[in-house]
Formats: sequence, C-alpha cells, structure tokens
Amino acid sequence: MAENEEGAAALSTEAEGAAPVNAEEITYHAVEKDGQVTAIWEMQGRKHLRTIDPRSRQGQEILRLYTAEHAEEAVAADTGETNASS
Repeated sequence: MAENEEGAAALSTEAEGAAPVNAEEITYHAVEKDGQVTAIWEMQGRKHLRTIDPRSRQGQEILRLYTAEHAEEAVAADTGETNASS
C-alpha cells in the first residue's frame, strides 16, 4: 500500500515541477517492443528504482499523464508554426 502512495507522490512532484526530496528527480522511461509499451522504468538519475507494469493502475496513470503533456506540446508547436508562417 505504501508503494502506491509513494508512486502517487512522485507523480505529483514531477507533474507539478516541485523540487524533489532527493538530489536527482525521479523520471519514467517507457520500454517499447513492436510499438507497444511493455514496461515503465522508474529511474532516479542513472539508478533503476523499479519496473511498473503499463497495464497496472499506476502504469496507466503515468502513460495518461505523458500522453496529455505530449499532446499539449504538439498543439503548442503546431500553433507556433502556424503563427510563424502567417
């Protein structure tokens, strides 16, 4: 149970951009095979903390956060290119 709470805290810390408790921030890396995410690695610097199943509740939440941020960046980039060409 504590593991889920720590993961949720790490997600909110990274999503809000707040200073992490440890010296290096926690990041998540998707491992893909044949275009499918097969695992999510939780990393602190170069240290692998744990592997998260992308089908789990926490894995789905991480992927949802990433795709939402990625979509916002793509829209902003497209808007910037449109305004630059006008």
